[in-house]
Amino acid sequence: VQLVESGGGLVQPGGSLRLSCVASGFKFHENTMNWVRQVPGKGLEWVSRILADGVSIYYSDSVKGRFVVSRDNAKNTVYLQLDRLNVGDTGMYYCVQRDLGWGRGTQVTVSS
Repeated sequence: VQLVESGGGLVQPGGSLRLSCVASGFKFHENTMNWVRQVPGKGLEWVSRILADGVSIYYSDSVKGRFVVSRDNAKNTVYLQLDRLNVGDTGMYYCVQRDLGWGRGTQVTVSS
């Protein structure tokens, strides 16, 4: 199982980023995928979940209305669109399949 995130970077407050996670080694189209972040000085925070059907979607209260999760089962890829970013969104973002593993993460830094 391999999960490889990309798309992180440095962005100003109010800016946007699009994270991607390419999965391999398992039946991606049958599995729920999650995004989890680790914010400096805090623990891990679950951010979003998308079920295999791509329709059932969930967000934490802290990102609801600003982030959008989606997936392309033909490309074995899950995305996280991050809009209206603020400094509190700074952290390492991980793609997670709860039973199979975690990616290495992609760093998001929001700073002016």
